[in-house]
Amino acid sequence: MAFIAIYITNSSAEEAHKVAAHLLQKKLVACANIFPVSSSYYWQGALQNEQEFVALVKTRPALWEAVKQEVAAVHSYQTPCIMRFEVSANEDYEAWIEQETCGS
Repeated sequence: MAFIAIYITNSSAEEAHKVAAHLLQKKLVACANIFPVSSSYYWQGALQNEQEFVALVKTRPALWEAVKQEVAAVHSYQTPCIMRFEVSANEDYEAWIEQETCGS
């Protein structure tokens, strides 16, 4: 069983933890890793250079749509980055992800 990792950028560590906690409480993700990144991008016609925090969350593919919806509902960005990667891992870890995510 493969699973997905979802990469979500956030304006602060606090927001990344808030988004991750929201998804964890709803059992939409099994875990989250949060780390700082330096981001450069165009927004509204101007080059931006910002410090952001990424929440990298792991879940089942069937919960992708629900995760996107929940992130959009609680995120501060007008256009949040919510990217999906299909990944695989050792069987025990994948079984743990399956066990921890019921999508309630």
